[in-house]
Amino acid sequence: MARARPLTYFFLLANGLSWVAWLPYILSQNGLGVWDHRFPAILGTTQVLGVLPGAYLGPIGAAFVMTALVDGRTGLRAWTRRLWRWRVGGRWYAITLLSVPAGMLLTGLAFSGGQVAAPSAAALTAFVPMLLFQMITTGLAEEPGWRDFALPRLQSRFSPLRAAFVLGPLWGVWHLPLFLTEWGGYPEASWTRPLAFLTFCVAFNIVMSWVFNRTGQSLPLSMLMHVGVNTFASVMWSEMFPGLDGELALVAMGTGASVAAAVIVVATRGRLGHDPLPPFFSPGHGGTEPSDRQTGADRARTTIDS
Repeated sequence: MARARPLTYFFLLANGLSWVAWLPYILSQNGLGVWDHRFPAILGTTQVLGVLPGAYLGPIGAAFVMTALVDGRTGLRAWTRRLWRWRVGGRWYAITLLSVPAGMLLTGLAFSGGQVAAPSAAALTAFVPMLLFQMITTGLAEEPGWRDFALPRLQSRFSPLRAAFVLGPLWGVWHLPLFLTEWGGYPEASWTRPLAFLTFCVAFNIVMSWVFNRTGQSLPLSMLMHVGVNTFASVMWSEMFPGLDGELALVAMGTGASVAAAVIVVATRGRLGHDPLPPFFSPGHGGTEPSDRQTGADRARTTIDS
């Protein structure tokens, strides 16, 4: 059954594992308050113990299990190789590392009415360490599942744009139980916050799909773009735009991501940089080793992007 419907079982497994692991955090004093326990803060947040274990069990755990079941050892080797695919053109590192802060700055300026404050020295000092920490937590927990496992398989069945519109909402839905905890601003947050977050996930997934495709399916670049948003939002956003509260901040982020997604869709005519010839293997078809034609195409793409 898993080989017949790998994507269905991946999404069910990713959600099921994470949601079950998050249940103590949701029921605790950090969430609904049913359980008389409060998770201790580590590095200033309870999410390390409350959220991260479920994140590691979900997308990356489900991707590992499903890849092993569907594609065997060969598929696992290909899945792992993309995780170490750092060798991409330097301009893509610049795009990934600089476009997110630039876009969020412009969006913040627009929604704050131009009221912006300089970040503190502490925030500037913490930015890079936090970015690296997010790489091995959020980035590593999520991206091997959403982008490495699910996106190539979706793009082998649907057009790139349709695949992005399928993955975006599913990526957002995975987070929804966390809106019953401190992570989502519970209990102060209104019911509109999850909707704004889903809008952001759908739009930003289009941007991330474009980066993933144009970098030859590089997981590190997808991880950098993902955690770039998280890091800027958690370290810089509240200091630079104190007038933007949690609700308005998500609306601003969703609007900025939607504008970026629209530009990419128009510029690529909906192809999102997708190359129908994948660099390693055709997902869902047995996980074969790359052919000479695939290897040659991969080298050519790396040379062009460099």
